[in-house]
Amino acid sequence: MNPKEIHISEYNYPLPDELIAKHPLQQRDACRLLVRRPDGTLEDRVFAELPGLLPDDAMLVYNNTRVINARLRMRKDTGALIEIFCLEPVAPADYAQAFASTESCTWSCFVGNSKRWKQGELTAEIEVDGVRATLCAERVARADNASEVRFSWNEPQLTFARIIGAIGEIPIPPYLNRATEATDSTDYQTVFSRIDGSVAAPTAGLHFTDRVLADISSRGIPRLEVTLHVGAGTFQPVKSEEVGDHAMHSEFIAVERDVVAALAAGKRRVIAVGTTSVRTLESLYHIGCLISQGKWDGEVPQWYAYDTDHPGLPVAEALNAIVGYLDASGQRTLMGATRIIIAPGYTYRVVSGMVTNFHQPQSTLLLLVSALMGDEWRAMYDHALSVPYRFLSYGDACLLLS
Repeated sequence: MNPKEIHISEYNYPLPDELIAKHPLQQRDACRLLVRRPDGTLEDRVFAELPGLLPDDAMLVYNNTRVINARLRMRKDTGALIEIFCLEPVAPADYAQAFASTESCTWSCFVGNSKRWKQGELTAEIEVDGVRATLCAERVARADNASEVRFSWNEPQLTFARIIGAIGEIPIPPYLNRATEATDSTDYQTVFSRIDGSVAAPTAGLHFTDRVLADISSRGIPRLEVTLHVGAGTFQPVKSEEVGDHAMHSEFIAVERDVVAALAAGKRRVIAVGTTSVRTLESLYHIGCLISQGKWDGEVPQWYAYDTDHPGLPVAEALNAIVGYLDASGQRTLMGATRIIIAPGYTYRVVSGMVTNFHQPQSTLLLLVSALMGDEWRAMYDHALSVPYRFLSYGDACLLLS
């Protein structure tokens, strides 16, 4: 199958609004868990049972990214309110350095009410731990979809991380059709989130609790961390009829050398927590292939996995190419970006199964699931709709084993 020729309309299903979970359950691991066995059978379980449902030789890989308070509201000198949605840092481009900035930094941003902000600065008065400061925003470059906004403030003892932590809001998904609430600050973070950078949560991870993680460890199943900072593009629907006309967004990834080496050893089946972990893990394989070809320039192209000149290396060889690359350059962490699109016709290389939520119709995430399951996704979603399960970010989960 040529994924570029897929008609996205074939990946549609009716999703009633009442099945879209607007809030999570009070107890995270009390949600439903639909288990799809390798033979295609389905089982209705509870998420707290996940540790006992994982294969004995499993290795769990999750995304440790943390959602930032990316939505800022600032005012013009006329009093007009302008909303700024921070997407990714530009100067400095490194996430850690941008959050540690103490005087200014520049971000790529969506700007609401953009026509009302043609020139001049926006301001906001803030107080962080008793320190008062004025935050200013200046638009320094414009584009069709995003603008570059320079933020500056007059108290160098405050970092940008502390500033947006004080005045920003957690950017909950638009399909929830409600305002951000105080509880979202904790509800929309995983218990293992620790690296700031995402504008959306890796939502499959929201079901995990310390108890579930302890039960997984008690079975001797190792857990590894990767980082993918989820961008706003994760909510972007496929608007073109054919998938080949859809442009994937770029997302930052970072993986420690020792994690790559553990994956290269290939001693366990890799179960990815969420589609972001899937994208990171599969991107690692293709990064190794790009390195072997001398083509690694810091980003996995959208269609590279399907190129006719792709070397198709064995998984261990590709991952060990990354280890060698890092060792030769004296680096401990692989950092880059990925635009990979995983759709029917894709061959999974690293991932053997995944924990994930139920995704929007006609989305690239549904294509990713179908690439693992084939047309069986339809029967699974029909079952979930009939039970019914709760859908999307704050909804229920499924465990897909291949």
